[in-house]
Amino acid sequence: MTEQHDDVLVATGITKSFAHVRALRGVDLTLRRGKVHALVGDNGAGKSTLIKILSGALQPDSGEILMEGEPVDIASPETAQHLGIETVYQDLAVAEALDLGENIFLGRELLRRGLLGHFGFVDRPAMRERGMEQMQRLGTKVPSPSLPLESMSGGQKQAVAVARAAMWGGRVLILDEPAAALGVRQTAQVLNLVRRSAEESNQAVVFISHNVPQILEIADDITVLHQGRVCLRCAKADASVDLLVRAMSGALDSPADREGTE
Repeated sequence: MTEQHDDVLVATGITKSFAHVRALRGVDLTLRRGKVHALVGDNGAGKSTLIKILSGALQPDSGEILMEGEPVDIASPETAQHLGIETVYQDLAVAEALDLGENIFLGRELLRRGLLGHFGFVDRPAMRERGMEQMQRLGTKVPSPSLPLESMSGGQKQAVAVARAAMWGGRVLILDEPAAALGVRQTAQVLNLVRRSAEESNQAVVFISHNVPQILEIADDITVLHQGRVCLRCAKADASVDLLVRAMSGALDSPADREGTE
């Protein structure tokens, strides 16, 4: 497979302003198949604006997005999903009163065979079975597929949200602070799930986090934004806690500081 095919999504020169606030100032981002790309930056750096553009919730003022070499216009979240881009936001889009299968297939319900399916009857056993298969494939356990998510831990709920996005996001999986507010054990479970999602599903994964140790543990590539610009782009092998903290704080001011990182 050539390098061009490995680049699932390439965004170049992305700009976005809100009135007099320039949220993004010519941002470039390349996502590779089967790799985790950490998107890092303090509050107000432009991370949320960028992922909303990639997920179709916002439109850029200028710039270009290519999916596997072809220009695309991500005009809406529905367009993004059609292109194989799924997003899990920090506030968790799960239905806690529903079980595993109902959450995995939320909006994509499987219907019963024959006449019952014709009248819209949902095949809940099949959804639970396939939901469990997806969780097992990604190395994650839940107590029972028939339990409502409200009876599960925060880490298990987050795992279900990530597993659902990984199942339907054929090309790109965007995760916004997936381990926020979780304990140590639950965080380890979610980070393992993120890595498995990239490797098992061969997806490009965007991992957004403020946690530098987590970034250095899980990422293959790292992009740091500061005040709407890319101030650092590097492989994990070239990164360190000190370098990322300096970049996030805007301390990489001269071109010499960034030489060899892009």
